Amino acid sequence: MDREQFAFSESGPWQVDPSALAWRAEVGRLREASRMRAADLGRRRALPPVARFAQAARALLGALLGWSVGERRRAGEKSRAGLSRRLRLAFERLGPAYIKLGQIVSSGRGIFPDELVAEFGKLRDQVPPESFAVVRRVVEADLGRPLGDVFSEFEETCLASASIAQVHAATLCTGERVVVKVQRPAVGATVESDVRAMAWIAPWLVGRLPYAALANPPALVELFAETITEELDFRLEAENMLDIARVLREAGHATVIVPRPHPTLVTPRVLVMERLHGFKIEEVEQMRAAGIQPYDVLRALLITFIEGAVIYGVFHGDLHGGNLFITHDSRVALLDFGMTGRMDERQRRAFLRLMMTGMVNDVRAQLEAFRDLGALSADADLDAVMSLLRVEEPVRDPTKMQGDELIREIQTVLRGLLAHGARVPKHLLFYIKNMVFFDGAIAQLAPDLDILGEVVRVYGYFATTHAEQIARDIGFDATHAEVDLSGMRRQLGLEGEVSALSHRELIDRRRILDQKLQSGARRG
Repeated sequence: MDREQFAFSESGPWQVDPSALAWRAEVGRLREASRMRAADLGRRRALPPVARFAQAARALLGALLGWSVGERRRAGEKSRAGLSRRLRLAFERLGPAYIKLGQIVSSGRGIFPDELVAEFGKLRDQVPPESFAVVRRVVEADLGRPLGDVFSEFEETCLASASIAQVHAATLCTGERVVVKVQRPAVGATVESDVRAMAWIAPWLVGRLPYAALANPPALVELFAETITEELDFRLEAENMLDIARVLREAGHATVIVPRPHPTLVTPRVLVMERLHGFKIEEVEQMRAAGIQPYDVLRALLITFIEGAVIYGVFHGDLHGGNLFITHDSRVALLDFGMTGRMDERQRRAFLRLMMTGMVNDVRAQLEAFRDLGALSADADLDAVMSLLRVEEPVRDPTKMQGDELIREIQTVLRGLLAHGARVPKHLLFYIKNMVFFDGAIAQLAPDLDILGEVVRVYGYFATTHAEQIARDIGFDATHAEVDLSGMRRQLGLEGEVSALSHRELIDRRRILDQKLQSGARRG
């Protein structure tokens, strides 16, 4: 039974035997070739790709111009909705790279404006699809057979359409109901053009935009190049599916599953997989009516995600509402494994140390872990960083500061961090991106959730489930460590001994800070 090795559904349409999958034969070589291609695409050329820059500028400036003469003078929400719609259309026209950026924004409910989140949510699975004639040509070319020789039914209208591909429901001639993922035929050339453009502009941004070095644009481009080139070969995605399913099964989870890839119908541009059914994550009332507690399911996904990163070093790297759904038996079905995060053993252990020492408020150990992850320079003066962060001083609630004072505080800390070589490491970008998704999902599914209490609960899972490995990997005794959330309260700017903070209250604090920053910027 393949379920002994992989987190699959109980009764699949076929069995997956890894040793018998012909499409796996060259996965190692293909992954190495993809890395080499990504390195070449991410190399900065002497001359900028002027044509692509001009195309992007026209699309984005056109959106802003249309908004300025259209919706700009309307009331706040209508104005923001108009701008969001125009930007979403511009991103669609610009292609995969911009669509993926929009998908990240769409996961940031509570961080980005609601109108922008709602509009960019359409980029998850509502991008204008290719015609069925194009789909047929791609499928037949890659499978080497007429469509009717493989499928008894193939729905011409796609189920969803995103940046790289679109998916269609179908039935094999052997009777199994499947989903067929089909790559857009011209996507490779567009992706290469965008990556080259990004690679040229990223180093330029570091020296010219305030604090761009902290966001680490070159690492962003490098990561995007690596992942997007892998996404262009569905054999690598199918292998990612097996890797994630294997980790989930090894961890003993039954609440998160992966669809089975077909044993033979996997090619560079076509991926046939088991069809699963369920609710979209935004269908909250429908889930509750079916007896499903949405946040209980989301919590299980959160734990498996963190576990994949810090215990196994492999995790789904592109979580958003279009890449998962909740099954009728209260499980999460993950989809779209083109982006899969991977940490080597050194990175994984440093990240595990960062997580565990954060729970006991060992600031110096956290900074050492950050340094080992590459988030600080190797020779960074950690005592000076601790002084910069004022860890020994009483907490000041930023929501009570004046806007210009808040800006000065942020600028002081950022300048100090940059002086110590601070930047976001490439291998953490996927993790941060997914945490933005969880933040937005909690805002939607459980706005009254106590964030501080939930952190303690998640820590308790790791302390009881993985205590032996944690002790073996980093020498940390999780079973006897006393949780200390004072560091987290400091990061959130909470004065005193605040014992609880709902996500709704967290969003309210963010809005206050945003208003103060805007007012401070206007006065400045």
